[in-house]
Amino acid sequence: MRQRRRPAGAFRLHKPVLLETVLSYLKLKPGDIVLDGTVGSGGHAEAILRAIQPAGFLIGLDQDEEAIKRVQNRLETVGGRFILQQLNFRYFEQALSSLHVKRLNAVLLDIGVSSDQLENPERGFSIQHDGPLDMRMDQREIQTAATFVAQATEDELFTIFREYGEERFASRIARVIIRERDKEPIQRTVQLKQLAERVVPGRYRFGRIHPATRIFQALRIAVNDELGALNEFLPKAFDCLELGGKLAIISFHSLEDRIVKYFFRDQAQAGKGKLITKKAIKPADEEIVENPRSRSAKLRVIERG
Repeated sequence: MRQRRRPAGAFRLHKPVLLETVLSYLKLKPGDIVLDGTVGSGGHAEAILRAIQPAGFLIGLDQDEEAIKRVQNRLETVGGRFILQQLNFRYFEQALSSLHVKRLNAVLLDIGVSSDQLENPERGFSIQHDGPLDMRMDQREIQTAATFVAQATEDELFTIFREYGEERFASRIARVIIRERDKEPIQRTVQLKQLAERVVPGRYRFGRIHPATRIFQALRIAVNDELGALNEFLPKAFDCLELGGKLAIISFHSLEDRIVKYFFRDQAQAGKGKLITKKAIKPADEEIVENPRSRSAKLRVIERG
């Protein structure tokens, strides 16, 4: 049976990844001031807001204007003190400054693409839908995945496919993109998907991971400078914590997790923080069955000492 496509802008509530685990580690209490740097669909934000009432204050950020609108409506039904701003989490200090907030009791970052973004064909994040090759988390930005693919050199494409996508056929795919874009601009997700399918050897076309998956991932990371944002965010967020405050990061990519792991380790070794999670926490099998998106999630938490 053919699936019906949800209209752009429509959404349903998705269970946030590792929700109960996050709450158990953050140990929030009434009156806490908390930053959620990626509110997404609002699941974590709603649970946090409920936990810090009365008198608590939630500051929620997201680059996606649609996400801010959705979560605004969701949190208004909860009540309590909160404010949402359309802002990349790397610039969270701007939000704190405008609110005259100097210290935080907890910070949460859930990195990656939300289910609502993946399921909206117009955003261009998913290989499952045909749509414009966009991939911008923030629609106010100029560079899309299509313009990146059109302007990048072969070496640049190879580098991001290899480093961000960990794609074994990075060189071959980069070379074919350069050749094909001279014939016709690559502006649709289906174009890039079909190109990857043609390029990889036959035995890799029907594996568990589609040949285009890592290419889409690499482009998204590059277009949104996701690793640069994370590297910039971590030390600033940690320094904004009250003593005993906690920084929790949920990542979905090995490169992101590595950045978080080594930053947390360095703070602990310097005597500035205590590792609350000695190893990355992964979802239980039951959660993965209920929410397949959580499969690659890893949670790490550190407490400022």
